[in-house]
Amino acid sequence: MTVIATVRDSQPLAHAIPAPRGPLSATVVTALAQPPASEPFPLHALDGIDPYGEDLTLALHICYELHYRGFDGVDPLWEWDPELLRLRAAMERVFVTALRSDAGGGTDVAAVLDGLLVETVPGDGVSHYLRDSADWEQMREYFAHRSVYHLKEADPHAWVIPRLQGQAKASLVAVEFDEFGGGRAERAHSQLFADLLAGAGLSPAYLHYIDDVPAPAIAIVNLMSMFGLHRRLRGALVGHFAAAEITTAPSAQRIAQALERLGAGPQCVLFFTEHIEADAVHEQVLRRDVIGDLLGREPHLAGDVVFGIAATELLEGRLAAHLLAAWRTGTTSLRRALPEQSAGV
Repeated sequence: MTVIATVRDSQPLAHAIPAPRGPLSATVVTALAQPPASEPFPLHALDGIDPYGEDLTLALHICYELHYRGFDGVDPLWEWDPELLRLRAAMERVFVTALRSDAGGGTDVAAVLDGLLVETVPGDGVSHYLRDSADWEQMREYFAHRSVYHLKEADPHAWVIPRLQGQAKASLVAVEFDEFGGGRAERAHSQLFADLLAGAGLSPAYLHYIDDVPAPAIAIVNLMSMFGLHRRLRGALVGHFAAAEITTAPSAQRIAQALERLGAGPQCVLFFTEHIEADAVHEQVLRRDVIGDLLGREPHLAGDVVFGIAATELLEGRLAAHLLAAWRTGTTSLRRALPEQSAGV
């Protein structure tokens, strides 16, 4: 058996728990420093809370992370503590209620998917800005934002596998097989992003930038986790997965062009060139074989598929607005600026 060394082999499995960003996340962080006691959490902390704000977003992320790698010094028994799950459910209700109100709905899956394929000309999104205007420090900020997502990229989608049947299950597993590197650890997309971070002079460690990344980037990961952990939201997770794959190829091509313009190293470019071809194929598989078969078996899930797509687009739009507002005014888009580094290092 051959063991392939990667930049992540020496990284610790778990990360230190993030610093709180308000009273709700402080309550969660304080509790997790102790052994589970199944004592009720005060739900009044949710009264009037911003569903997209830093406090709720981080608190929800911390709860979800217990189902991934956990945190240093946090008892693994917290993962299924009934009172923490009750608090998490209350936070999820706040989050999903806002998403359903703000994202809109409907049941015409084909129309919504077709809409994702239409690009405004000329484009003015994040990938267009990166291609045409960004400097190297803004590109590195973008990498830090996306590290919370891409270092676990395919993991939450795997939760939906046992909740599917037939061709939908088989085809989603085929896409996931590609996401996990086709059986080669060094080709897993999360590993390619870790290599990208190292190539950009950033830390490839899992959740290294969680204290630096603001709520808009974390909320996208929370969405994936929420959809993945709830069987009732399996249609929404499939919709999210399709939206991510459909929109990735054109944006990845623009970012690859941006990296070439900035003189970035091959480790940085590879992650995006890999996605240009792979996600173009995944788009067709997800649309025809996964969504098509799923709705053939469970047509009542059409509204959930649309919701998953719409919620993904809403949160991606919120992140884009945050990034562009900061960059166009010459300020950092992170909660604290990264150490500077020259392009191509």
